[in-house]
Amino acid sequence: MANAKIIAAKQQEVDAIAAKLRESSSTVIADYRGLNVAQVTLLRKQLREAGVEFQVLKNSLVSRAAASAELSDLDAVLTGPTAVAFGADAVAPAKILSDFAKKNDALKIKGGIVDGVFYDAAQVKALADLPSREGLLSMLLSVLQAPVRNFALAVKAVSEKNEASA
Repeated sequence: MANAKIIAAKQQEVDAIAAKLRESSSTVIADYRGLNVAQVTLLRKQLREAGVEFQVLKNSLVSRAAASAELSDLDAVLTGPTAVAFGADAVAPAKILSDFAKKNDALKIKGGIVDGVFYDAAQVKALADLPSREGLLSMLLSVLQAPVRNFALAVKAVSEKNEASA
């Protein structure tokens, strides 16, 4: 029979994973099989710089944590070696892992959870292709400024026309 200390330690680990699943805006599950140490180190560095936590976890622990966090949809992608990226930003983990997977065929995105909703691999990749929050805000600002800019150009053109005729 298993030692009570071991069971308690594993339960603490499951509770910690469940807390991360609940607290993070975005969680992406990936298969890292085939990446060498240098590639994994580079990936971890990119994720760390974006404030994303990247861990290699046992499927059984993640499955129990997902059940505890009421995210049982994750069980479908918990096969083979599993690395999990937890991020406060909804798009950052997906974007970084997707960009890295484009350069390194060995990394495969399995799926993820964004704000409590399960996404399969294709949906996670589509999420990664969205512009960042700053990019969306700059697009919105550009759209909002366009009418004012056009009005100013029209007033300037009328003014120049009146000066030229006078």
